[in-house]
Amino acid sequence: MDHITGSQDLSAGTDLPGIPITLTINGRVRELSVAPWVTLLDLLRERLDLTGTKKGCDHGQCGACTVLVDGKRINSCLKLAVAYDGAEITTIEGLAQGEALHPLQQAFIDRDAFQCGYCTPGQICSGVGLMNEGRASTRDEVRELMSGNICRCGAYTNITDAVMDVLEKESVK
Repeated sequence: MDHITGSQDLSAGTDLPGIPITLTINGRVRELSVAPWVTLLDLLRERLDLTGTKKGCDHGQCGACTVLVDGKRINSCLKLAVAYDGAEITTIEGLAQGEALHPLQQAFIDRDAFQCGYCTPGQICSGVGLMNEGRASTRDEVRELMSGNICRCGAYTNITDAVMDVLEKESVK
């Protein structure tokens, strides 16, 4: 377990003590001390070095910061870390099982569903969350339910293809 203290304490430089929280991040239990205003995104990137989750707009409008909380997708830039005490967080780094990529990660490679790659972690986490929700079964549903994830390169067709590939394989099981 990790305990962030001293110069890495997210409340450093204030008179407020950090709030103790426990998160399971990518299967690893982490005990942390966090200032009440720190976003989940900043905690992941700046303190835990999980930089796969991207900081895009910082306003919840682009989806680059999408992670899974208890299997559901959220925009981590809009959520305070202290609100997720006890939660299970999965970032892009936690989707693979050792050397075996998550099926959607592999589908993104197979379908060439990225260009610059900046939005890819958020797109993949959003796609996994969408599959966990079980609400999408058609291309139009996938496009609508992932519309909060922006790709400036315009790889939407290939992204949708990748998600549909995995959805179709999962429905066969």
